[in-house]
Amino acid sequence: MEWLNYHHLLYFWVVAKEGSIARASGVLRLAHPTISSQIHELERALGEKLFVRKGRNLVLTDAGRTAFRYADEIYSLGEEFLDTIRGRGGGRPIRLAVGVPDVVAKTIVRRILEPAFRLGEEILLVCRTHRSIEALLDDLAAHKLDVVLADAPAAPGTPTRLFSHLLGECGTSFFAAPELARACRRGFPRSLQGAPFILPASDSTSRRLLNEWFDRCRVKPKVVAELDDSALARVLGEARIGIFAAPDVTEKDVKQQHRVHVVGRASRLRQRFYAISIERKVRNPAVVAICEEARKQIFA
Repeated sequence: MEWLNYHHLLYFWVVAKEGSIARASGVLRLAHPTISSQIHELERALGEKLFVRKGRNLVLTDAGRTAFRYADEIYSLGEEFLDTIRGRGGGRPIRLAVGVPDVVAKTIVRRILEPAFRLGEEILLVCRTHRSIEALLDDLAAHKLDVVLADAPAAPGTPTRLFSHLLGECGTSFFAAPELARACRRGFPRSLQGAPFILPASDSTSRRLLNEWFDRCRVKPKVVAELDDSALARVLGEARIGIFAAPDVTEKDVKQQHRVHVVGRASRLRQRFYAISIERKVRNPAVVAICEEARKQIFA
């Protein structure tokens, strides 16, 4: 029988979590050479390189990512074992760490995530939002997130290979406070010419799609706000600041949550949504659930 040295695996796991041997050294209270030699011993035992050096950083190889997933499960299970023996609780929940760019509509995020809570098992949702999709993808590559929900696939050329799983696509609806909605409804989309509009940030995918659609319709609205945060856009829209756009599959939710009316709909202004992971085939049961539900129900 082959035996796995769990001390070596522990040192590898901590280095992978901390991102460097120097930081792991502080956590483990061990010298840098000690940790380095133990990881080399683990690599020799496995017959695989677990890290490659890129500049000053250590990056997990494919074998390293597999080893990290198993190590994470092993040491999480060990914590659960101790808690159970000592009477501190039952089974551990499924952890779902999700990254969401600020510009992605939170109503669509809620609908995508809901199936995870219908699995019949306890779920611990950890959600991080950020203006920069790149920052979220960095956290994904560092195994701090299980999945990133985005409105565009991961750009090619990222240091770590990422997989973009298409969840589906939908059209776009335009909303405004009641008076503005009534004024702009007739003659839509030509009625948007000169109308006050709340747009996503200039470097976002949704902004690019809107600009292209405006060009095709030969309309130029009056930009009154450019926002990273889709939730703030809806609040300002409700406050009669301007018109805003949202995925048409969230139309009912938007009208219920905010006192706004539909100005018009653009079925050809397509929005796509992706679950980005470090795995070609996702294994986390919560991520599997949200992907399947999105394809079969939300964007069917």
